[in-house]
Amino acid sequence: MSDSLPTTLRAPLEDGLRALALDATLAEPLLAYLALLDRWNRTYNLTAIRDPGDMVTLHLLDSLAMHPYVRDIATLADLGTGAGLPGIPLAIAVPALRVTLVESNGKKARFLREAVRVLGLANARVVEARAEAVAEPGAFDAITARALATLADILALGGHLLKPEGRLLAMKGAHPAEEIAALPAGWRVRSVSPLQVPGLGAERHLVEVTRTGHV
Repeated sequence: MSDSLPTTLRAPLEDGLRALALDATLAEPLLAYLALLDRWNRTYNLTAIRDPGDMVTLHLLDSLAMHPYVRDIATLADLGTGAGLPGIPLAIAVPALRVTLVESNGKKARFLREAVRVLGLANARVVEARAEAVAEPGAFDAITARALATLADILALGGHLLKPEGRLLAMKGAHPAEEIAALPAGWRVRSVSPLQVPGLGAERHLVEVTRTGHV
């Protein structure tokens, strides 16, 4: 583990990984990512969460809670990924998943490229652009956005990236009934699933949205 991180982080991370039915050996690359994020965060302010212990729960485990929903797909675009959340933890946990990290902020995109290089993530790439400007229509099985706007807004910005049968996998807090009611024509909710994030008492839901007519 990097000297910049407390050694006490490993045990709660490993416990959280086991609770999510993930291999505890993933702690090593995840902590390497966290150490890099912590180091860059001191200069570039990539995330408002500064405490590495909070990052374990609110960044790593929170992102990984959705891993069952990406295991049956090949390609994922993480829109407005910021410091690489949830895309980098998912790329680490699911090596068969090809993750595209979409971020328009230059300093965050630089960090993402460095993280992909340092971590040796052959299944991740960085696209420095706004989501609506990514010219890869119909290229992805799924898109996700952890902190980007409403369901309708995400679809307006990134819906063009989805294959006809593709899905939006939106991470939300409380059940977003109003956002679901405001979905644009041509889209429907496939499922809303509560997520259990180890160490976190707050509500989390994973909303799957697909085009009308697709299961």
